Amino acid sequence: MSPTSSTPAAGASLSAGRRSRELTDAVGGPVVDVLVVGLGATGAGAALDAAARGLSVVAVDAQDLAFGTSRWSSKLIHGGLRYLASAQLDVAHESAVERGVLMERTAPHLVRAQPFVLPLTPMVSRGQAALAWAGFRAGDTLRLAARTARATLPAPRRLSAVETRHLAPTLRSDRLRGGLLSWDGRLTDDARLVTALARTAAARGARILTRVRALELTSSGARIRDGLTGEEGVIRARAVVNASGVWAGDLVDGIRVRPSRGTHLVLRSDRLGPLPAGLHVPIPGETNRFVLVLPQGDGRVYVGLTDEPVEGEIPDVPEVPETDVGFLLDVLGSVLDVPVHREDVVGAFAGLRPLLDTTSADRPGGGARTADVSRRHAVLTSSEGVITVVGGKLTTYRRMAEDAVDAAVAARRLGAGPSPTAALPLVGAAAPHTLAALRAPRRLVQRYGTEAPAVRALADRDPRLGERVLPDHPVTGAELLWALRHEGALDEADLLDRRTRIGLVPEDRAAALEAARGLVDEVTAARRG
Repeated sequence: MSPTSSTPAAGASLSAGRRSRELTDAVGGPVVDVLVVGLGATGAGAALDAAARGLSVVAVDAQDLAFGTSRWSSKLIHGGLRYLASAQLDVAHESAVERGVLMERTAPHLVRAQPFVLPLTPMVSRGQAALAWAGFRAGDTLRLAARTARATLPAPRRLSAVETRHLAPTLRSDRLRGGLLSWDGRLTDDARLVTALARTAAARGARILTRVRALELTSSGARIRDGLTGEEGVIRARAVVNASGVWAGDLVDGIRVRPSRGTHLVLRSDRLGPLPAGLHVPIPGETNRFVLVLPQGDGRVYVGLTDEPVEGEIPDVPEVPETDVGFLLDVLGSVLDVPVHREDVVGAFAGLRPLLDTTSADRPGGGARTADVSRRHAVLTSSEGVITVVGGKLTTYRRMAEDAVDAAVAARRLGAGPSPTAALPLVGAAAPHTLAALRAPRRLVQRYGTEAPAVRALADRDPRLGERVLPDHPVTGAELLWALRHEGALDEADLLDRRTRIGLVPEDRAAALEAARGLVDEVTAARRG
């Protein structure tokens, strides 16, 4: 698409009308090559991978794109440093490679370099500082091994106390020895990555069907229910991929997932003041765990994260316990000049990581913390022939999807070659110089890439759409309309909670609800008319 185009990428528009047509075609229709269940990052990635190999694909989700764990992450694309520290060398290298793929080839508009400062406070001994510095240097070696350019990810370096305070003015200055500067990949928005994956798959012919619940899986398809009408039917497929994350065990017997809760707090940016860099705040008593402070550029800052095991039934939307809030505030307060209080927390969210349970209570290691459980992913084939992909993390979604589709191709002898997705740009992707030349605000380019001028054009044609939905948040009506017309949003929850992240702050969500509902009604009336 031209950098100045005012239309969406060809075939990549998802809408209520397209969903209705394609659901009608899929239920009771011809057998497709691959049915994917779950439209988080891994499921949407699997749909794209299969479609990019020329296979016919239907992908369903009981809710919306990125409804589960894929919208609750730290919004980081990690290079694997944490896994080096725990001697998971293969996971570390895989993470670094996939980070480079996203930053340099497939999604440079959505993933960019993020600086982090680790402040050397009295709580960080010189030995701990030396260990952290060695880790950052090792992380840079990982970057080199993954062949990610230095221009993409700068080198780590030591900071003086003055430089540290310049990058993080809110830090307590007394006895601050300096800091360590490192870099990692940072997503504009994890849910937007999933949306881009689903739309890119749709452009390759995949049928992307939200609000379609899989009731029963077999090796030859699924019995499904349309969440909008309640009607049931069957989608037939030569191969079935279960990518439903923490709910994987609900659909396939024998899959044991050990969820781990990662909690983040949402603060207003003015509470912490200017933050040119994020922060790594060491957790007391831990050698390789940090609380992250992540400025978002939209008037908000995220502070996370925890890593706690979760027992019992898996909720649709995890609750944030007050113990997590208190823990994060305590760690954050250990380095700040002015502490953050509970009333400063305007929102909070928790995601459940779908870690593969390879332990048992009656075996050694059965009581291991989820922080210690491997982030390796696994592709498992059930006795009925359903292929399940589980474990892993957001950074490596593409490799997980590739492995799952490889398994489907091999098991069902589908006519398809190797995965091309490591070199396949997502909707909106372009080289940095092309993105820089776009005639659109930088913020829109970081969210929509080459489609940013098309989003801006909506506001140019109707000034009302150029207005902010909320006075203190940058999202405009044009972005909500674009989501309804082209990104598969069906209702106000899709708009506020996933296509934008207004809903992360309950107060903001309530204030924006009327505007979002009004646009949904307008688009629905226009489609029916």
